[in-house]
Amino acid sequence: MLKLVAGMALVAALLPAPAGAPSDPARAQLRGLVENVSASTAHRYGVHDDAGHTMDTVKVIQDRTGGYLAVSHFMAADGHFRVNLATSSDLLNWHWVRELAGSSTGPASQPTIAQAPNEGFVLAWEQEKPGGGDNHLAFRYFASRDDLLAGKVSRSYDAARTLSSCAEGTPNIYSVTLSPDIDHSTVDIGGHYWSNCDRDRQQRGRLSNFSSWSTAAQPNVDNALLYWGVGGNIGDRDQAMFSGYSFGLIEGQYTKGAFGSWRTFVYDYQTGNADRTTIHTDGGSTAFANPTLTVLTAPGGRRALLVTLFIPSEGAAAGESGELLYYTTY
Repeated sequence: MLKLVAGMALVAALLPAPAGAPSDPARAQLRGLVENVSASTAHRYGVHDDAGHTMDTVKVIQDRTGGYLAVSHFMAADGHFRVNLATSSDLLNWHWVRELAGSSTGPASQPTIAQAPNEGFVLAWEQEKPGGGDNHLAFRYFASRDDLLAGKVSRSYDAARTLSSCAEGTPNIYSVTLSPDIDHSTVDIGGHYWSNCDRDRQQRGRLSNFSSWSTAAQPNVDNALLYWGVGGNIGDRDQAMFSGYSFGLIEGQYTKGAFGSWRTFVYDYQTGNADRTTIHTDGGSTAFANPTLTVLTAPGGRRALLVTLFIPSEGAAAGESGELLYYTTY
């Protein structure tokens, strides 16, 4: 028996090591860029616009006419969230353009935006009724950049909750497909639902022709974070193509109700696995939520990975709480 075991060990040693997933090197590179805030090309803590609004949960995209567009939320004097639009030429300094949702619709938060192939824009956010509650996904379509800056909506759709009787929200937009126009379109959407009105879990849905909505839970995505011991909410996420592969950033809360336990994970859509991140800020903040991820052309013309994170006060170093924006060229 000893000879047999020794022989098997020798054969195993001579065999080539199991190959990793093809996306492994790209995921490792991405994780390195996400983790190293202090060594990024540029970064800013406590991001706000030139009108003094905080730009919490900001999502930045390239403006095809030059510069950058961003949607974010802030808390107004009445204690309700509102969605704002801003522009920038350098990714660090932002000019407030207008409010897009919140004053007339009821509290609006967690916005995201994507440009359609026809130069229109799809905006999505988490909508509440005027008195609060009834959290659901809301969608608006702007036919052009001029319409977006003017707040002129061409199509509207509010999705009824189907997975939770309590709340669904934190959208991200995976893609917008036109066949050939917005009335014959598919918008691929990620979101969370409040499972059993207890903990946030992942969903993915489809907005068809800006007139019908279908969605399903994503337990496999949840499992990738549960594997790491996440015991609270699994909420906001964003996705981008990096080095030819699809990756996401997803927030996970280790302890329910503890804002200082929020962490951000890199999710590999090819393998269905998630990596923990150890994010290094200048002051050593420890909690990171509401991630967004965008590949774009940075000021100066180089390709860059842009990340935004919300740093809750419970896990923030001095001077670092609030919205963090950073990008690294590569």
